[in-house]
Amino acid sequence: MSTTADPVKIAVLGCGTVGTEVVRLLLTQAEDLAARVGAGIELAGVYVRDTSVPRDPVVPVGALTSDADALVDGADVVVELMGGIEPARTLILRALNRGAAVVTANKALLAERGAELYEAADAAGADLYYEAAVAGAIPLVRPVRESLAGDTVTRILGIVNGTTNYVLDEMTSKGLSYDEVVAEAQRLGYAEADPTADVGGHDAAAKAAILASLAFHQRVGLDDVYCEGITAITPDDIQAATETGRVIKLLAVAERTDTGVSVRVHPTLVPVDHPLAGVRGAFNAVFVEAEAAGELMFYGQGAGGLPTASAVLGDIVSVARHQANGGKGPLESNYASHEVLPMDAALTRYAVRMSVPDRPGTLAAVASIFAAHGVGIESVRQMAGKGHAGLILSTHRAYEAALRATVEELRDTDAVKDVWSVLRIEGEL
Repeated sequence: MSTTADPVKIAVLGCGTVGTEVVRLLLTQAEDLAARVGAGIELAGVYVRDTSVPRDPVVPVGALTSDADALVDGADVVVELMGGIEPARTLILRALNRGAAVVTANKALLAERGAELYEAADAAGADLYYEAAVAGAIPLVRPVRESLAGDTVTRILGIVNGTTNYVLDEMTSKGLSYDEVVAEAQRLGYAEADPTADVGGHDAAAKAAILASLAFHQRVGLDDVYCEGITAITPDDIQAATETGRVIKLLAVAERTDTGVSVRVHPTLVPVDHPLAGVRGAFNAVFVEAEAAGELMFYGQGAGGLPTASAVLGDIVSVARHQANGGKGPLESNYASHEVLPMDAALTRYAVRMSVPDRPGTLAAVASIFAAHGVGIESVRQMAGKGHAGLILSTHRAYEAALRATVEELRDTDAVKDVWSVLRIEGEL
């Protein structure tokens, strides 16, 4: 296919693992990309803080610059891959305000300052694309934002952090402790030297905010997302999950109810026959429920230089087409005003694991505490011990506030020696 339009100039901000792979694909696949866009693709430059640092040979030395402002001002498409809030925010706004299209993988910035970026893009009539910000190579943002635009999404359950899924999967399959698996994940490069953003759930929370905003057509910020990581998960929790036919996954949950929108991230018990239970290693998967489409599953590599670069290149092709041939991508859909519910109003099922004295009347005493707070018990599993009994009580759906009050009273009563763990259950009828 011949191209007649002027070349589309692409500026890349950041030259880490993903930035390097994006440059590699832009240069090695230039002819194919031009055919898809309908115009030539030209690498305008690559912004780095220090041009003297050795880079992958695929990145032309002459393309490197430390003048981000000049690079942004001369580009048709700005690809932001630096991460963090600043200077990414300032540079993206600079690009959007002059009408350049922006492609970003910056989940933290979108979750914290997305409203400002969307408003600038809409005011300038510029494209803002971010497929790579949520689940790496998995096509997810576009299906939720565009393919399901005529449907009503009611619920999203997502494994959106590969590090935590790897840790929990290794604990489950090999019986290792949390600390052992994190150390191995760091050695393999699945976890950072400081893994807090991953294991603390913060990375998943940013992605949950983005997904909820798209799915429910309103702005959901990072502060709206309840966040609980996996650092307290023990081998005993893993074993108990296995014995009850479940696995533990760190899930991002976004659901719309009659009273509002609930968005949260926490370790979750998932039944072994649910599609998310079989997601192994560092892979990601997102389960979407919509009124007309029903249940949809998106699965694949959620991180890594080349998989993430694939998603970035898809966005580049889309916005470059608009730059070369006219047109514009979808505006922010922000018409709804559902109440964003606090965690206390979340409605789900729970598994409470505890140690109780091995004597008559104990179970009745425990059951009466649940009943007093309006929390129904669905099943009880007992594990005998020396002088005590281990109980796993699975509840019917209950509000978080009621369950928490129940657990507080359980901790104070003589009928319970210790409450070992409380885990939420998703994916069961």
